[in-house]
Amino acid sequence: MKVVVVGGGVVGLSSAYELASAGCEVILLEAEACGAGASHGNAAKVALAESTPVPGPGVLLQGIRWMLKPDSPLSIRPSLAPGYLKFLLRMALHCNARDFEAGLDVHLRLGEDANGLFDEYQHQGIGFEMHDRGVLLAFETAERFEEHSRSLEAFASVGHLADELHGDDLLETEPALSERIRHGLFFPADRQIEPDSLTHGLLGKLDELGVKVREGVAVRSFVRSSDTVTAVVTTDAEVIATDAVVIAAGVPTGALLAELGRRLPIYSGKGYSIDYSPAPIDLRTSLTLEDTRVAVTPLNGMLRLAGTMEFGSRDDEVNDIRVEAIRRAARQSFRDWGDEPTGERAPWAGSRPMTPDGLPVIGSLGTAKNAYVNSGHSMLGLTLAPASAKVLADIMLGRKSTLSSDLLARISPKRF
Repeated sequence: MKVVVVGGGVVGLSSAYELASAGCEVILLEAEACGAGASHGNAAKVALAESTPVPGPGVLLQGIRWMLKPDSPLSIRPSLAPGYLKFLLRMALHCNARDFEAGLDVHLRLGEDANGLFDEYQHQGIGFEMHDRGVLLAFETAERFEEHSRSLEAFASVGHLADELHGDDLLETEPALSERIRHGLFFPADRQIEPDSLTHGLLGKLDELGVKVREGVAVRSFVRSSDTVTAVVTTDAEVIATDAVVIAAGVPTGALLAELGRRLPIYSGKGYSIDYSPAPIDLRTSLTLEDTRVAVTPLNGMLRLAGTMEFGSRDDEVNDIRVEAIRRAARQSFRDWGDEPTGERAPWAGSRPMTPDGLPVIGSLGTAKNAYVNSGHSMLGLTLAPASAKVLADIMLGRKSTLSSDLLARISPKRF
């Protein structure tokens, strides 16, 4: 079977790898450079401990309160297009305890074998930088700690256990923290992956498997015969015949799916990251500063800070106010950070594909029997990419899925 995969981020690359490994002839099209978008600037974590869906009780209400605070962890820009307003209203309907718990269950079931899948990638000769430092969720207040702790039973259901730490025990685990951080949950199983190395490793393996990767090639339209896509047409008028098409293009997925007759609510949630090389401080583990929603990830020769969620942005320009909020979180949370540490690289901003219920969209479109989607992973693209690719390949190739029919229905595009 000949398959065209549209999108060269970690989800698209993983999808191409899974299909090529199963014997498909794969062509991958990427409008820019593979791994250059959200896959490049993410928090560099296999973050099962942080797999709660974005819509949760009180999330949008908090966002509305923060609208006039430009450095808040969550920002909702008031001047929005009608489609985005509808998206936010749909998200508001999912900001309740029942949908939050159901969404967390989907993420945990989909990602419970993430570490094993990345180990398998390396066993198959895909080279990339990976660490097993675990992750420490760090809290300033008992209130935020207790709020997060309510979900611990769900994490434990997939064997993801946390150590509760308070006061001096917390600082003994991570001495770099300042005294203002008083509570913590340490998940020892979480990993860290340098995302550019994963992109390069996957591209190398795809080349070995004979996958044709075309960078700088955007899709203009699709050729259909009745209920079947027969070809993909690029913006330079090249016609690529195909037996199936997979749209895994991040935020642009929504517009591409509209060309296939299916409108799905996939919109941008903008995030930021800052790299420091060399690292300003030595850390024993990776962390997330939960009160400010800033991830802190040590990698080889560098440290990455990542954070914020910005709804309504129409570009990837860097907002200096939001970047400074990330810097301030580090200054306040680490005892030896300093006012202006050396080694800071240019800040990055990028758009992550969000859905109103916070869950990915994986499966058949329904408008064409050979058109599929794998997108909408919000901040969990790196964590869920290998499992999502396997689920998609199972659906496309008629293999028995490891997910139940109920879970498949909850991530299906038909739910919209």
